[in-house]
Amino acid sequence: MCATRRTLWRMVVATALWGVANVMAQAPYRGPLFDAHLHYNDEACVFSAGGECPYPVKDVLAMMQRAGVRAIIANSRPNDGTKSLAEARDATRTAGVTVVPFIRLYRNRADYSGWFADESIHAMVQAELAAGTAAGPYRGLGEFHLYDSRNADGPVAAKLMKLAEARGLAVLAHVDDDAIDRLMAHAPNARLIWAHTGIGGSPIARVSQLLQRYPRLMGELSYRPGLTGANGGLSEDWKTLLATQPERFLIGSDTWVNPRWSGYEALMADARRWLGDLPPAAARRIAWGNGAALFGLPDPD
Repeated sequence: MCATRRTLWRMVVATALWGVANVMAQAPYRGPLFDAHLHYNDEACVFSAGGECPYPVKDVLAMMQRAGVRAIIANSRPNDGTKSLAEARDATRTAGVTVVPFIRLYRNRADYSGWFADESIHAMVQAELAAGTAAGPYRGLGEFHLYDSRNADGPVAAKLMKLAEARGLAVLAHVDDDAIDRLMAHAPNARLIWAHTGIGGSPIARVSQLLQRYPRLMGELSYRPGLTGANGGLSEDWKTLLATQPERFLIGSDTWVNPRWSGYEALMADARRWLGDLPPAAARRIAWGNGAALFGLPDPD
């Protein structure tokens, strides 16, 4: 074979190998999922007498099972939704889904704007902790919102952070980067899950700074601006961060309105798509391992 033909052949082989490697790198993640940000709010099902229930427990569990979701952080407005999932023990066992219950701080939408200074919220949390759920004790507080980061210094916000630290409860917080500093100042050893890792798009350098500053801070990645590109794959900056610090991140669906339930399986498929851009061990940590380790769950069968 002449030199020119050998060179052309090597180029063909190299191109083919690159194509195979590229396809393999973009194969979706196929392991178990831990949905670390799930709501079963009263839009999805009202559990009072005569209430509407567009998404019954059996239907949402079937969605999770089809999507390969093996555990969830359940938090709902009001907490009835979480309790209903916790009570469905036979159904969750059949679906292979472990419910990790959190106490939501909202009895209704009015609570969103003033919970951080409302002593009745603090009393409600204490009552819920004392009662527990059919799936066992509550494992965390939240999701809560702070639309003004200064409200992280509200009296009830500070007391609940200290309570979480003392009880070993995780906290799911929808806040900006300034509020992360303020919340952690109240309870430096609390386990804080940053919902959306800053839904407002905190710069990735700031995210890295906070992860370094607070070893117990974890980022949940639903709705995160800049995480993926037009093709659904990871952006280069996020691919680098997730590949180098996979132990610091979780996935979530954030089913805060019913259209998110309608698209639940597609949301989980989207996560599998971008997880496939990571090394397999990193993908599994983010998809399953970190949440499982945080709450002491065994690997699924």
